Amino acid sequence: MKNPVVNLTQAELSALKMELEAEYSEFASRNLALNMARGKPSSTLLDHNNCVLETLDAPYAADGTDARNYGILEGLPEMRNFFGSVLGIDPEQIIVGGNSSLTLMYDSFVRLFMFGSGGFPAWRTFSKLKFLCPSPGYDRHFAITQEFGFEMITVPMTENGPDMDIVEKLAAEDESIKGIWCVPLYSNPQGVCYSDETVARLGKMKTAAPDFKIFWDNAYGVHHLYGEVKLADIFAACNAGGNPDRPYYFFSTSKITFPGAGVAMMAASPAERKEILKRMGIQTIGSDKLNQLRTLRTLKDAATLKKHMAELAEILRPKFDIVLNTLESELADGGFATWISPRGGYFVSLDTMDGCAKKTLELAKNAGVTMTGAGATFPYKIDPRDRNIRIAPTYPANDELQIAMKLFCVCVKLATVKKLCGEF
Repeated sequence: MKNPVVNLTQAELSALKMELEAEYSEFASRNLALNMARGKPSSTLLDHNNCVLETLDAPYAADGTDARNYGILEGLPEMRNFFGSVLGIDPEQIIVGGNSSLTLMYDSFVRLFMFGSGGFPAWRTFSKLKFLCPSPGYDRHFAITQEFGFEMITVPMTENGPDMDIVEKLAAEDESIKGIWCVPLYSNPQGVCYSDETVARLGKMKTAAPDFKIFWDNAYGVHHLYGEVKLADIFAACNAGGNPDRPYYFFSTSKITFPGAGVAMMAASPAERKEILKRMGIQTIGSDKLNQLRTLRTLKDAATLKKHMAELAEILRPKFDIVLNTLESELADGGFATWISPRGGYFVSLDTMDGCAKKTLELAKNAGVTMTGAGATFPYKIDPRDRNIRIAPTYPANDELQIAMKLFCVCVKLATVKKLCGEF
């Protein structure tokens, strides 16, 4: 159908609705039970990583340290060197944690909330606390922010990252704005890659809060699918802007090896790192060094990791092709939705007609396909235009994904037509 759906007459809409309802009923009769709610690796991806389980032939680090014992709070030197070479970060700025970068983010919030940093007051001492939340964004970031009572301020995303005109204006005016969430490469869910200009502006911008923090969650920094994209160095940008203590950098191998059994890290300026380790030393004596060795002996170095990620991309790319090709063939001509074709990461972001996301996902769920809830990609789970949907194609088998996407497109079209017919 070349004619955009918004241009159809009521008679044409009614006829199309009947056709779509019949198609939807056929899918519903199949008793499907497909889950696309989270960005989980498939069994095929996990099986490919089983080599990690076979590599711990000796529990000793390169310098002879027995990894079975206590100690080395900041992580094994070779693990920090590995992360440093992969990410272009000075290993002396890196702290290796447990398996979860999300835990490191949460703990960082706790430290700043309870104790402050750099001689600045604890965040809890302020009567108002706010945080900038580029949206659509990652729901777990927003959950942490809300947990500590922050007012979350939605900042729209552009093709180059958060709208920096808005970010700069808000941060410069309001001392209660203490930071910003960033997923700078293949953002969740849109797959946006921050431009060099955006990174530079984040590093040098004026902020009313002297303790303003950038939570730099580079979760998909090596998850390239359609060619590698380079990300500018946030530490260099902040150093050049005279704000060396501004960024907290997070990364993990959770979707490189095993979720729940990977290795996470954070990095910060030398001054911030020293203070973080002081607080962490009360919380723990050290993270799982055996897992650090196991992971390191599999991934080895930056070159080996690059090869490993290229192999994972061969498994993931067909899934993204299924999603993008189905959207193009089923939705493009009728003007039912718009979407971004990501070059990497774990998600595809789609915008329906305003007011149609909840209905679309309701229809999909009732027919047996569960997806991320409407509004999840915005603070307080409220999408002001009720249009954004996060598609997570990584978990289902390819044949199941094809069925799920066909049904999803029927649901998008049916919700749109029902909206135009005034049914909700």
